[in-house]
Amino acid sequence: MSQSASILHKLPAGSQAIAIGPDGRLKVPDHPAVGFIEGDGTGPDIWRASRLILEAAVAKAYGGARRIYWVELLAGEKAFFETGEYLPAPTVEAIKDLKVAIKGPLTTPVGGGFRSINVTLRQVLDLYACIRPVRYIEGVPSPVRHPERVDMVVFRENTEDVYAGIEWPAGSDQARRLIQFLNDDLGTSIAPGCAIGIKPMSALGSQRLIRRALDYALARGRTSVTLVHKGNIQKFTEGGFRDWGYELAAREYGGRVVSEEHQPKAGQVVLKDRIADNMFQQALLRPEEYAVLATPNLNGDYLSDALAAQVGGLGMAPGANIGDRAAVFEATHGSAPKYAGQDKVNPGSVVLSGAMLLEHLGWLEAAELIAPALSRAIQAGQVTYDLARQIPGAKEVPCSVFAQRVVEMM
Repeated sequence: MSQSASILHKLPAGSQAIAIGPDGRLKVPDHPAVGFIEGDGTGPDIWRASRLILEAAVAKAYGGARRIYWVELLAGEKAFFETGEYLPAPTVEAIKDLKVAIKGPLTTPVGGGFRSINVTLRQVLDLYACIRPVRYIEGVPSPVRHPERVDMVVFRENTEDVYAGIEWPAGSDQARRLIQFLNDDLGTSIAPGCAIGIKPMSALGSQRLIRRALDYALARGRTSVTLVHKGNIQKFTEGGFRDWGYELAAREYGGRVVSEEHQPKAGQVVLKDRIADNMFQQALLRPEEYAVLATPNLNGDYLSDALAAQVGGLGMAPGANIGDRAAVFEATHGSAPKYAGQDKVNPGSVVLSGAMLLEHLGWLEAAELIAPALSRAIQAGQVTYDLARQIPGAKEVPCSVFAQRVVEMM
């Protein structure tokens, strides 16, 4: 029996696997099996709290008619302890079969050590769209005056640009040979001893990401999609991303998507583009003018974190990595190992990522219960330490207690 068949054979009793129909849409049973990776460091604490909230939302919305059956998948330090691998092959195969999974934070060392598990999952599962909704939740402390003006969804390309990971260290034979080729054959003037990196970006990779952003904006009544690029300097990679976006809109979205020069009609989406550094300024000064951002990998990495900071930080920032055949929803912050096992850390990022998961399943009634309950719990003043130290008069409570408060607020 193959690994894939083995995973499906061992689904929890009473559950069914999610399928993908011929039209590419999910076919979700009332009792789906969904994978979870609890994560490293604070991951187990956060996952227990998040699971409680997600299950409560489903129960309240559907009164027992629907239920998620969770299937644990191993990755990170727990996987290494049990299998000797940080990302075992059966975990990847299981996500392919289950179609949907959620995970806590996973540790990746800076510099040496193993490759990022997060990046590896995105690459091997072709999860080409990193989707980061950034919206202010009332009651969360913010460093800006009007965080409520931020309501953007960032679509960040996940498989090309710097995440393609093609580079050679300074002084290596590979770098020396490449520098020699570039200087001798292509007329560049790169100094000897440089480290070298290559940044591949394609029309296919860019357009499938931009297509998903445009479809999202049209389906959700979002007014605009903005292509964020550095095409004034890198004209054929970043500039290509911009040009391919406009080409796609003209070819596939006639009458539904218009450029900025036109006055949009009801139901039309305006396609804009902004130079990356200018977009950072716009995100601070005029965030209300931007609804959906479509970006190459590195631009989206910076922007999504900067936007999250405006609404209270990564502790309350959800994220998803979605492809045509699978989706993984995740915490956007690190594993915070010094707080591991202390029942201390804010579960907001995983909870809100779980709300995105419910929305992905089409269970909107449950998804829409979570953010308002989270906001009411925060405003009630019993919060985890990261929020308590910023909210005057707030009482610090453990992660598990905070989760109970969120459930009560549903």
